[in-house]
Amino acid sequence: MATGKDQDPQDSQALVIDSNATSRSILVAQLREYGVTKIVQCSRVRDARNRLEHTIFDYVLCEQYFTESNHSGQTLLDDLRRAQLLPFSTVFFMVTAEASYAAVAEAAESALDGYLLKPFTPSALFERLSLARLRKVHLKPIFDAIEQDDFKLAASLCAERFEARQPYWLYAARIGTELLLRLGRHAEARTLFEAVIAARALPWAKLGVARAQIESGQAQRAITTLQGLIGEDASFADAYDVLGRAQVELGHFSEAIETYRTASELTPDSVVRLQKLGMMSYYMGERATATRVLSRAAILGLDSKLFDCQSLVLLTFAYFADNDRKGIERCMADFARLLERHENTNSPRILRFVEISRTLQLIQQRQFSQAVASVKQMALEIMESSFDFEAACNLGSLLAVLATTSIELDEGPMWVNAIGMRYANTRGLCELMANACNLYTPYADSVRECLQHINKRAEMAMARALSGDAAGAVRSLIRHGGETLNSKLVDMSQQVLLRHRERIEESDALQADIDALRTRCGTAPTRAALGQDSERHPGGVVIRTRSSSGDAEGAARPRTDSAPPTPAPAEDPAAQWSEADPLDKLRLRPG
Repeated sequence: MATGKDQDPQDSQALVIDSNATSRSILVAQLREYGVTKIVQCSRVRDARNRLEHTIFDYVLCEQYFTESNHSGQTLLDDLRRAQLLPFSTVFFMVTAEASYAAVAEAAESALDGYLLKPFTPSALFERLSLARLRKVHLKPIFDAIEQDDFKLAASLCAERFEARQPYWLYAARIGTELLLRLGRHAEARTLFEAVIAARALPWAKLGVARAQIESGQAQRAITTLQGLIGEDASFADAYDVLGRAQVELGHFSEAIETYRTASELTPDSVVRLQKLGMMSYYMGERATATRVLSRAAILGLDSKLFDCQSLVLLTFAYFADNDRKGIERCMADFARLLERHENTNSPRILRFVEISRTLQLIQQRQFSQAVASVKQMALEIMESSFDFEAACNLGSLLAVLATTSIELDEGPMWVNAIGMRYANTRGLCELMANACNLYTPYADSVRECLQHINKRAEMAMARALSGDAAGAVRSLIRHGGETLNSKLVDMSQQVLLRHRERIEESDALQADIDALRTRCGTAPTRAALGQDSERHPGGVVIRTRSSSGDAEGAARPRTDSAPPTPAPAEDPAAQWSEADPLDKLRLRPG
């Protein structure tokens, strides 16, 4: 049976994941009959995850339930998709002996290629694999555009297929919305999501509307959208992921921790969700929960790319608070493993994490002089462009630890004020940073006061602009922005300058000052987030390109792709689309 015009089964690679040796052997035999000769077998989810992180497979057949290890194929699929480790070209089938409606619905929402119910005949398997491969062939022009990093063309092709209701138009729409979000075209993405809803109400489209709302700064509206979606399906785990993100950005941490708890209960072996729950528990002072959940996440995912090393940092803090020497030693041993894995990358982020944890170990061992020297070295980076919000929270936590010991550190209050003035932009950012310092209340209060100072300076500048002195307002914002490296003040100076540019004589010089300040502030997005915000696009389709790299493994075909960085949004999104662009039709006639 044909499998598509672009590939012969003999040139394909397959991965079979099943804890039952008999089931694996049956699947392997059927794949060989289908014509696939290169087949890898895995009996454990952890092994399969490692394989998929380093190798591109054409077909993946995965058992849904792994009773002995309490793992599930669905959670593996979710984690792979979130970490962008499953390329478009891979056909992923879930295999199970029993399938509830909820399980099938969840798999469908994960953009799964198929669901196979045991027992099935070889001919049924062949037909399903062939149809899945056929979809890849129909959408090949879109995939090719993505491979060439031409996201604008790919988005247009998706919109064109959706508008004409060509084969696989809903899947094309799903890809198109992801591309638009990636391009920063939040309004167009929401329009396409809403057009899909009008054509056929699908949960992933409603979730996409919420994601677009968050990206455009409408987190409260996103919460309303998500609460409605969860009301329709309380088991839709991806909706809780996005809801938790919106709640964190607004500083609603009590609600966020319950949201992440629910998501983790729905998928108890999801490394990503365990980390979110563990981090939120740490910042909310639920130390016992944080220790339990983060240690489980480390056991399940330390060797996986899904693991965020910030989890290990917070776990070290938790062990320190419990005076657990052996726990800290385990964390340091885990960091040693991570450094071996990243020995060729020299990741500044991981090196910073190691130094934070090593300093905690020094304090626990009462080697105070070395600990103080380490902290002073870290504090030198506070005004560096590479010192991001995550680093600020970790340093704040470490300074709070020092303040509660017998160590005298006169510069501590000054450093806490510096990180507060730099990153206290919103209530969510401020409260997350204050919670990181909550071991020492004066430091937490100092961070909260910084938000008031920043807001007051912004209000004074805006009043000055409204009174007719726009140039003075811009200069004031630039001056305070330069003193604090607060991106909110820098962004506001840009907004005022753009609005009043024609009336400001030295506009070019001021623009140069703003550009220089942006460079000093760094490129990392300033938003309240738990860990490194890949955020892995819950409910979305993975978009992989040729521009990333992966590690080769054995003789298998290595990965050579990963998601590209998100381009900055244009000032006028509509101006970058031609009049003939199919997205224009969607704006005028949704659905």
